[in-house]
Amino acid sequence: MSSASPEASTLDALQTTLAAEHAAVYAFGVLGGRTSSSASPDLFTAVSSAYAAHRARRDHLVRELTEAGAEPVAAEPAYDVARPLDTPTQVEQAALALERSCATTYAYLVASTTGDQRRWAIDALRETAVRELVFRGTPETFPGADEHADR
Repeated sequence: MSSASPEASTLDALQTTLAAEHAAVYAFGVLGGRTSSSASPDLFTAVSSAYAAHRARRDHLVRELTEAGAEPVAAEPAYDVARPLDTPTQVEQAALALERSCATTYAYLVASTTGDQRRWAIDALRETAVRELVFRGTPETFPGADEHADR
């Protein structure tokens, strides 16, 4: 039997998700610097939109953790970002991999929360799964559950 309380488990899941969002914000910032609004306007818009969505989620998670009395996990100084990023296709592939990783994290958060937090996590998972399609991913029956992936 686990000694961790349900509240601790939820806080751990929120911290894990916040850490993933810190990485996503960093990575989408890098990807945004590798896109061009004139040469690849659709990709530029998609990456910019993803960056804004991940920043908003990160900020929401910081508020949730702070309101719960926890110290939000800090961002790392830097994160590994897929390379090379010399073509729009490579940027798109990196963005897709990043969204898939976030979907996995949000599926974990859904499983670890209840009530309003779970509803928020489900919305974030759904939005992430839809964004995968923008980056040429395939629809998944169970987004974020790699063991049940349709691909």
